[in-house]
Amino acid sequence: MDLLDDDIEDAPEPGSNAHEFTVSELSGAVKRSIEDQFGRVRVRAEVGRVSRPGSGHLYFDLKDDRAVLAAVTWKGQAARLIQRPEEGMEIIATGRLTTFPGQSKYQMIVDQIEPAGAGALMAMLDRRRKALAAEGLFDQDRKRPLPFLPRVIAVVTSPSGAVIRDILHRLRDRFPTHVLIWPVAVQGEGCAPQVSAAIRGLNALAPGGPVPRPDLIIVARGGGSLEDLWGFNEEAVVRAAADSAIPLISAVGHETDTTLIDFAADRRAPTPTAAAEMAVPVRADLAARLAEAGARMARSQAQGLQRPRQRLRDLARAMGRPSALTDGARQRLDLQGARLEPALRQTVRARRDRLAGRPMPAATLRQFTAAKRHGLDRAATRLDMARARRLDRPRDRLSHLQERLDSSLRRVEATARRAIVTQHARLAELDLRLVAGLRRGQVQRQEAIERLDRMRLSLGPEETLQRGFVIVRGPDKRVITSPEAAAQAPRLDLHFAGDRHVAVRPEGAPDKPRRRKPAPPDQKTLI
Repeated sequence: MDLLDDDIEDAPEPGSNAHEFTVSELSGAVKRSIEDQFGRVRVRAEVGRVSRPGSGHLYFDLKDDRAVLAAVTWKGQAARLIQRPEEGMEIIATGRLTTFPGQSKYQMIVDQIEPAGAGALMAMLDRRRKALAAEGLFDQDRKRPLPFLPRVIAVVTSPSGAVIRDILHRLRDRFPTHVLIWPVAVQGEGCAPQVSAAIRGLNALAPGGPVPRPDLIIVARGGGSLEDLWGFNEEAVVRAAADSAIPLISAVGHETDTTLIDFAADRRAPTPTAAAEMAVPVRADLAARLAEAGARMARSQAQGLQRPRQRLRDLARAMGRPSALTDGARQRLDLQGARLEPALRQTVRARRDRLAGRPMPAATLRQFTAAKRHGLDRAATRLDMARARRLDRPRDRLSHLQERLDSSLRRVEATARRAIVTQHARLAELDLRLVAGLRRGQVQRQEAIERLDRMRLSLGPEETLQRGFVIVRGPDKRVITSPEAAAQAPRLDLHFAGDRHVAVRPEGAPDKPRRRKPAPPDQKTLI
């Protein structure tokens, strides 16, 4: 920078006739000095943030532990690079230094890149990740399931960023719930201690205290470079997330960003908005599922009672009438009885004829009659016993089936009754929660309506007139908004606050005689 040095050394005292540089002249002198001094350089550094806009140019940072150098590769040269720069890589970049006057900064035009290593930060991050994984902090069996419907959600993030607004907006759309915000720094030196203290402080809250204990914690931050997100790679943050007794969702950075808290958290969300979607279900879907469950319960209850009744009727039809079991025997008995009388008469006639031809001693006749009577009595007894057995067996079987059917019906009714009681209790609980949510929504909407009404009143025409404004109308009662239209109008009607009117005539307007109406007591008229 010879030109600048000479100018500074030869600069006269203030107030003298010194040369005045323009900004462009000074920027051009700096540009020529840097390009002459550093025509071709090789820089070994770690790649920081990489940007690939739609123009095709490649913008990235070259850094070490003390400084950062902006670098750019133009579109034509970027297409010929063998190795594309990636964040965290250690490279050797070859190019030339120049300046960018539009932002008053210097930068390096890179036309060749050679890989030199994985980068100090990435190597340190990998060593830390392996050490913490060896302790079991990232094991899957340590992770807890998220609550289905958390009553209180704590969000650990910056209160002034867009992240908290996105989370609150998505929670309000899906299922409004109570949200605790623990403000922390999301980058810089204070990030790690504040985030770890927030996680441990939320876990230390006692149930039923003045500050409700959250059911779920969301640690959120927007996207950024590796340096911006480095606070979430600190060991204190990882251990606090792993030791948290409350389920924790990590929503740090965008989907392509990965930090160590993502491995220790119970669930990782690609974006803060996705974390809100994981935290709560959609209230409309729950209402639809509840209605469907109620309908299914009613149908199941009706079917649970209808099916045993129908089964009992079917079994009863299959068993038939008890009298049908004896109809055949009764009919056979009738047939045999009808045939018995002629047979007896014939037998008696035959015996009588035999006795008439050969008289039988009275003793023999009595003996024969007694034997036959005894045989007939035994046959009658056997017939009665057989008929009783024939009737008792179906009756016993019918009674046994009836007992089984009654027992099954009682079991089915008891099971259905218990299920109905359980579903009614669950339905009552969900109904109370739904009514509470609807009331909260009504209160919020009522407050919004009141705010809008107050805004309407403050921005209304009467309030505007009270602040000193005037409505100008012409003879046709139309509002005049330009000075040209006001100059052409023969008469102007000025409307002030309090419904007061003043009629004026612009300069140069024709003076037309007209009958003037007497003005009301609270109005003034000027012509």
